[in-house]
Amino acid sequence: MEQDKQLTSLPENAYRELKPGEEYTPVMPASSNPKEVTPYSVTMGVIMAIVFSAAAAFLGLKVGQVFEAAIPIAIIAVGMGSVLGKKNMLGQNVIIQSIGASSGVIVAGAIFTLPALYILGLDAAFWQVFLSSLFGGLLGIVLLIPFRKYFVKEMHGKYPFPEATATTEVLVSGEKGGNQAKLLAVAGLVGGLYDFVVGTFGLWTESVSTRICEWGSVAADKFKVVFSLNTSAAVLGLGYIIGLKYAMIITAGSCLVWFVIVPVVGSLAEAVDPAAMISLLGVTRADILADPQSIFTAENLFAFIGKPIGIGGIAMAGIIGIIRQSKIIRQAVGLAVSEFGGNKGGGLAAVERTQRDLSMKRILTILIATLVSIFVFFHFGLLDGWAQSVTAILIVFVIAFLFTTVAANAIAIVGTNPVSGMTLMTLILSSLVLVSVGLSGTTGMTAALIIGGVVCTALSMAGGFITDLKIGYWLGTTPKKQEAWKFLGTFVAAATVAGVMIILNKSYGFVGEGALVAPQANAMAAVIQPLMTGGQTPWMLYFCGAALALVLTSIGIPALAFALGMFIPMELNAPLVVGGLVAWFVSNHSKDEGLNKARFDRGTLIASGFIAGGALMGVVSAILKFAGVNWFLSGWAASNAAEWVGLTMYLVLIGYMGWHTLRAKKEE
Repeated sequence: MEQDKQLTSLPENAYRELKPGEEYTPVMPASSNPKEVTPYSVTMGVIMAIVFSAAAAFLGLKVGQVFEAAIPIAIIAVGMGSVLGKKNMLGQNVIIQSIGASSGVIVAGAIFTLPALYILGLDAAFWQVFLSSLFGGLLGIVLLIPFRKYFVKEMHGKYPFPEATATTEVLVSGEKGGNQAKLLAVAGLVGGLYDFVVGTFGLWTESVSTRICEWGSVAADKFKVVFSLNTSAAVLGLGYIIGLKYAMIITAGSCLVWFVIVPVVGSLAEAVDPAAMISLLGVTRADILADPQSIFTAENLFAFIGKPIGIGGIAMAGIIGIIRQSKIIRQAVGLAVSEFGGNKGGGLAAVERTQRDLSMKRILTILIATLVSIFVFFHFGLLDGWAQSVTAILIVFVIAFLFTTVAANAIAIVGTNPVSGMTLMTLILSSLVLVSVGLSGTTGMTAALIIGGVVCTALSMAGGFITDLKIGYWLGTTPKKQEAWKFLGTFVAAATVAGVMIILNKSYGFVGEGALVAPQANAMAAVIQPLMTGGQTPWMLYFCGAALALVLTSIGIPALAFALGMFIPMELNAPLVVGGLVAWFVSNHSKDEGLNKARFDRGTLIASGFIAGGALMGVVSAILKFAGVNWFLSGWAASNAAEWVGLTMYLVLIGYMGWHTLRAKKEE
């Protein structure tokens, strides 16, 4: 009975830093023996991996957005358990979520890079897409496991882990039932319907900008100053969980780009010869060259100037992170070497259940087998010479190993994996190295993109998997079981993504009228083509971003969060501050600290519901789009009136969130 009682809610120290000597006891303590891996949980996890891989691949290639699968899978797992009348499902639901969530990270790794092969007129067979995704996923898993304890235990309470928080709240509330489950369900319904109405019907706009007013339109056209704000419930909830501190740092990066860099460059466009500006920006497309002034919009200047600076900042922040975490990396490597050499240090039995990982000997064995397989894949499937194959495998291993901690760090802070930025840097570095060993042209582009696909998937998996492991840490599942069964989810997701991509290429294509958008892959193609065939690369912008990251680090500002703000559009960062302000307000509204905490916890549940509802409705929208259903009122949605309605509805949503959160009572 005591164990069942402990399966009802998270401890009060789940989200805060621990005091000296204080220990965190998970919902399912180490002394318990919960059901985790069962035929039901594995089967459901595999089904979720297949379904969500297909849905995420379609939506990502169609509109460029990959929804996070962990939350909707958790909701479905809880719902199915309730329908089937199953009890004490917390451990099994974590396994279902962990296996199924392989879908989102594998999809992100694949669709950000591999469609560029088709865009560049190259071909990609099923086995190339499948093996690239599979090997990248396997690398991400085995390279992250040695860092699990550092991120989820030693840094407990120091990172917000927004997606992991939302997923954990879903699983705990589903297990507990009662008022918490009802509150989460109501918030999920409100947030889900709100986002569904926007995405499916277009009754109001998904974002508002200062262009809505005449003065804002003038400021945008004349001074290149634009402020935009995404009005979705999911992003508002994300901002609440991230908190005001990190939200402000992230948005500060956006403000620097949109309110300083873009206006300054835009003003130079008036004084400098347009042809020279186009040369500076590296624009080569004929349609833009035909109308030079068309590139000097705030949005285009952000894409041409802000994003490359952000990429340089992310890369340098990653290098700084690697240097700062070098001690952790050395400890992980040292543990691996000592255990592989036969020093078991007391054996596995001495480790409590909730801290038990796969053995380092097994991890190293899988890592070596994966690297050998990647080498064979490169040597016999892509490249000709041994020197090129050895170079390729070194690029994959070194970058994936070093940037694994960076990807995990980014997910822990903002809940958004910056793999596209890090993958662009991988493509640039790998292209330069491959050219130096005599590889260029179409063969070089194919090799660089496949290498980029492997690295991108590895980093995406590392970032996504740390979310799963943090959920497991909070709830008390066995890490070893999560890690072992993640391999199955990776295999299933890789096969599904490869099949879906081939089908979509034949059905829609990636080039021409009616083609799939695939914006990230188009960006990769634009970056790699000049490197392999001769052309301009914005080295100075990358350097400026790197230098800025060094300056930020020297004055104590988290460079990765700031650089992410420069790379991610303003409209997705500004609402994080809105959510952070709501969190700050409700947690400081009263002089009674106990009441403030109760309100903040209630708000966390409501924010999780917003995120969960938005993610689940994203899946529904993807299914409707796949079925060819089009209920979107495009004419109305493009009007100023729809934008004003969007702003009004957003204010109503914020008011609802604040009012509902302040209703919390101290005893809650």
